[in-house]
Amino acid sequence: MTEITHDPSEYIKGIYSILINSKKRIGFLFGAGTSQAKKDGIKSVTVPAIYELTKIVEEEILKEKDKEDKPIYKEVIDSLKEDLKDKYNIETMLSILEQKHLIIGNNNLNGLNKSGFENLILLVKAIIRKRMSVHNEIVDCDAQVQTDFSRWIGKADRTFGIEIFTTNYDYLFEIGLENHDIAYYDGFSGSFKPFFNSESVEDFKYLPFQTKLWKIHGSIGWHIDKKTDKIIRDSSNNEDIFIFPSIFKYKESQKQPYISLLDRLTNFLKQDDTVLFTCGYAFNDDHINERILSALRVDKNSHVIALYWDEYKNDGSTELSYSLNKESHLYKLATSNSKLSVLGFRSAIIGRQLGKWKLRKEPDIDETPNVNWYFDEDHHTDKTDELNKELAVKWTGEGKFILPNFTKFVEFLNSMIVESFLSIAIKKDGIK
Repeated sequence: MTEITHDPSEYIKGIYSILINSKKRIGFLFGAGTSQAKKDGIKSVTVPAIYELTKIVEEEILKEKDKEDKPIYKEVIDSLKEDLKDKYNIETMLSILEQKHLIIGNNNLNGLNKSGFENLILLVKAIIRKRMSVHNEIVDCDAQVQTDFSRWIGKADRTFGIEIFTTNYDYLFEIGLENHDIAYYDGFSGSFKPFFNSESVEDFKYLPFQTKLWKIHGSIGWHIDKKTDKIIRDSSNNEDIFIFPSIFKYKESQKQPYISLLDRLTNFLKQDDTVLFTCGYAFNDDHINERILSALRVDKNSHVIALYWDEYKNDGSTELSYSLNKESHLYKLATSNSKLSVLGFRSAIIGRQLGKWKLRKEPDIDETPNVNWYFDEDHHTDKTDELNKELAVKWTGEGKFILPNFTKFVEFLNSMIVESFLSIAIKKDGIK
C-alpha cells in the first residue's frame, strides 16, 4: 500500500496564493497557545499555559491569609487530585467545584458548605483574572509576537478588513494593534462608557475595511453595568465577563455578548472566498467547533486551515511525540470535511487524507532560504564514508512543518511582505 505524504512546498504555495490575493476574506482564530508565544532571545511577556496556570491557582489558594481555611482548601484540592488523577487541571478543577456547588444543598462536603464552595470558586476566578492581566508587565511592545503579527496586518494590502477571533482574555493583540496605529473594531461603541453593540457585530457592512477583533470568550475590562444592564468596557474593579474554563462553557456561550460574537464567526465563514486560519487553538471547545463545521457544510468556497500544535513530551521522556494521528479527536473532524485542513508538525490531514510531511525533491541552494521559513528538514545519518572518514548523510525529504508555532507563523507572514517589497524594487529597477 502506497504511503500517503504531503509535500509542504506544494501546500505552502496554496497558502501563499491565498494570503497575497487581496480579494480573499481572511480571518484568524487564535487560541490560548498564541498568548504563550515567545520571540527567540527576547523576553516576551506571556500568559501561563493550562498546567502552569493550574499550579499557580493551587499555590495561590493555599496562600490564603485565613489560617482556618488553609487545611480545608488543601483537603478539597487533594480530593480533586485523587479523583481526577491525570485529568486534573484548572478546567476540570473548576468544573468539579461548580458541580459540587450546585448539588450540595444544605450539606457539607470536604469541610465546605454551599457558600464555602461559592467563595472558593470566586477565589479561583479572581486568581485566573489576575494572571490574565499580563499587560501590566510589558516593558517593550516590540518584544511581543502579537506586535509582529500586527505589523503584517499594517503592511498587507487587502480589499476586506482582517477578522481576528480569539478565545484569549488578555490585551496582547490590542497592544500589538495599537502599537502600529492600526484602527480596529471590537464590537463596542461610545467614548465615556463604551457599550457592546450587537447590531454592529451582526452587520458586515459596518466598517467593512477596518480590522476586527472579536473576543469570543470575553475579555479583561468587560463588565456589566448594574444600573443599565449593558455590557460595557471600562477599567473598574467589577468582575470581568469571561467564559471561564469549565464544563459550563457551552451554557455561557449562549448568552450575550458571546452569542453575537459566535454568530459573527459562523456568518464570516459562510461568505464567499473566505479562509480562516487557526493557531494556538486545540479544537477542545465544542461550542466553537460546531459553529465552524456547520458553516463549512453550508458554504462551498470557505476553508479552514488549522495550524495545530500536536507536539508533546511524555512524562519522564526527553523525546518528542506527536498526537495528530487516527486516534486524534481532530482526525474525525478533518476526514469528514475536505474544507478543514489540519497541519501538524510532522503530519497533516489535507483533502481528508492523513499523511506525513515529505518534500518530493531536495530544494536547490536558491530555494533553501524560502523553505526554511516553514519547514525544518531532518538530517539523516546513513553510514560512515570509509574513503573520507566522514558521516554520509542521506536526504529523506522528511522534516518538521514549523508554522503551528505562532512565532514561526508570524515570521512567515512578515517574510511575505519583505519578498513583496523586494519584488516591487526589482521591477522598478528593471532587473529580471
